[in-house]
Amino acid sequence: MSAVKRNIEFVVFPLIYLVVMTLNRFGILNDYYLQVIQLACIYIIMAESLNILNGMTGLSSLGQAGFMSVGAYTSAMITTTFLKVGAMSPPMRVIMFIAVTLLGAIIACICGVLIGMPAMRLHGDYLAIVTLGFCEVIRSIWRVVPAKIAGAAFGLTGIPKLANFFWCFLFMLLAIYACRNFMDSMYGRACLAIRDNEIAADTMGINCFKHKTIAFGTSAFIAGIAGSLYAHLLVYIHPDVFSYAKSSDFLVYLYAGGVGSISGSMLGALVLTVLPEILRFLGNWRLVIYGLLLLIIILFRPTGMFGGREFAFLKLKTGGIKVFHVSTFTNWVKGLFRRKPKEEVAK
Repeated sequence: MSAVKRNIEFVVFPLIYLVVMTLNRFGILNDYYLQVIQLACIYIIMAESLNILNGMTGLSSLGQAGFMSVGAYTSAMITTTFLKVGAMSPPMRVIMFIAVTLLGAIIACICGVLIGMPAMRLHGDYLAIVTLGFCEVIRSIWRVVPAKIAGAAFGLTGIPKLANFFWCFLFMLLAIYACRNFMDSMYGRACLAIRDNEIAADTMGINCFKHKTIAFGTSAFIAGIAGSLYAHLLVYIHPDVFSYAKSSDFLVYLYAGGVGSISGSMLGALVLTVLPEILRFLGNWRLVIYGLLLLIIILFRPTGMFGGREFAFLKLKTGGIKVFHVSTFTNWVKGLFRRKPKEEVAK
């Protein structure tokens, strides 16, 4: 029982997946609400990617939607224009989907590093303006790319529907644990030091330029994965979808949940994505309630709904990622077959 308590996530997450799929199978949860849940998973990935920059490293970024668009368009162009993945067999479609998702994330990571390197000379609002400019430049590029390749101003249509709840849920979990392990690693702790006091971190020998560039690249990589999922879930993307307004939504998710908190980013994206759909029966009043909720959070919880705290399975562990040793497994197996003393059995 104690082992289950220590690893409760291995029970909770599969249970959540099974409950959602069962409700959808029996028609209790229709396809529309299932898609809302899938979008919530994608937005959680985006909030976690932005948390690496704004929360862990203290960098102001307004161009996260630009990195998302790079992953979305790169993967969608390959599956739609160049390879026609929709006509392939189901096993090949799965393989190609994973491959193009990783490729889109890598291209987004490269863009993040290229943008981050010159932008590291700037701080605060100036850095935010540069990232905002990058987002608008990328959006303008997708508008002028030939329609046969990326759809130009009309948007890219005919994208095969390769993403489903399984992939959205799986990549969401991978993004959450990647952010947790990044924060608990040597690089993440250096980023936290830079966020608290960059001058002191530089004095202690931390290469601030290097670690901020790593944070930019890691954040862009995760955003590229979310972009690929988004494109292959909605099967249509348009340059205006990845505008400044989209980046603002991700900022709202992050700060409402709790900047610097992995759990807060997850909770903020989930609540603020699902809540407007639950309140849709109220018409335009749902937007009033949405704004009122944000106002209440700002007034009474300035650090966010989960600011400064984490779920039990996400708490940081000193020493970073644990290394698995064969001796640990052998000792565990021996313990299973070890005969307990008579006094312990009597208890």
